Amino acid sequence: MTSGSPSSRQFALGLVAALVLMTMLMLGTAGFDIVRALEALVSGAVGSPDAITSSTLVRATPLILTGLAVAVAFRAGVFNIGAEGQFLVGAASTTAWALLFRNWSSPLLITSALLAGSAAGAAWAWIAAELRVRFHVLEVISTIMLNFVAAYLISYLVRGPLQEATHVYPQTESIVDAARLPRLYVGTRLHLGFVVACVACGTGWWVLRYTSAGFRLRAVGANPHAAQSAGQIDVNKVTSRAFLVSGALAGLAGAIEVTGVTFALYENISPGYGYTAIAVALLARLDAAAVIVTGVLFGALEAGASAMQRDAGVPSVAVSIIEAALILILVTVQRVRIRGAGL
Repeated sequence: MTSGSPSSRQFALGLVAALVLMTMLMLGTAGFDIVRALEALVSGAVGSPDAITSSTLVRATPLILTGLAVAVAFRAGVFNIGAEGQFLVGAASTTAWALLFRNWSSPLLITSALLAGSAAGAAWAWIAAELRVRFHVLEVISTIMLNFVAAYLISYLVRGPLQEATHVYPQTESIVDAARLPRLYVGTRLHLGFVVACVACGTGWWVLRYTSAGFRLRAVGANPHAAQSAGQIDVNKVTSRAFLVSGALAGLAGAIEVTGVTFALYENISPGYGYTAIAVALLARLDAAAVIVTGVLFGALEAGASAMQRDAGVPSVAVSIIEAALILILVTVQRVRIRGAGL
């Protein structure tokens, strides 16, 4: 089925209807004012041009890139659960680079800082890739463990060698203006990183669909044994490359978050983007182009969650429950489809 087929539209409408009903049921059971909460959710996400540009799309940007990172890895049969750690080391590397070379011209500084973040994310993923190939360590375990290492590394950096000059706050100095991404619209928080994320998804979709490298990646993900025996594909090389690309994309997300939003490194710079990215990728069915749509959806949910907490007194963690339930709905529907097809 194509994305515009009646079946796909019915599925999308059914998913939205299920999401709304589930939200109403959860809020009503918890004793909250359903109408007020839903109004706050919608208003905070898409209630005004400023809400869309300065909240939803800004929050969607790291989710799109980390979602793409997860989608690429999963399509190759690599269960990279480490996008969170790769995001963090990317943010740290970018911050350190921008502070060290603050006197460079803006185009050179921004470009090199983003590349530094991507390289750091790829290097962090390389550790798990090597453990997988050389010692057969499951990447699910190694990447999760590396997430914790990355989080503690950030804590050490912002309380040690990269801490701001007064040593009062656990964060770095702010990066210079020359290292900050330009705004797409004056008066909003939407920055060039959103365009970079969309271009990355478009490029990823084209590579996976129309290139030999993309074919090899999809073949390995579908059946590594057949790909190696019948297709003469070097499975380890393909999966390792997919791991590195995935890590680079997650590291780029961290770099863009620093240069486009926070302008400094601090603890908890990520509210869990790398973990939400798994939901983003799964909801997009690992399609690189569809990741843009699902990333914006989850960005809208997170923007609306803040508004619900502020205007209706609903804890923002309620949206996390909705996100988890959304994935369960998707998995259930997909399972029913598979059974209906007799597979």
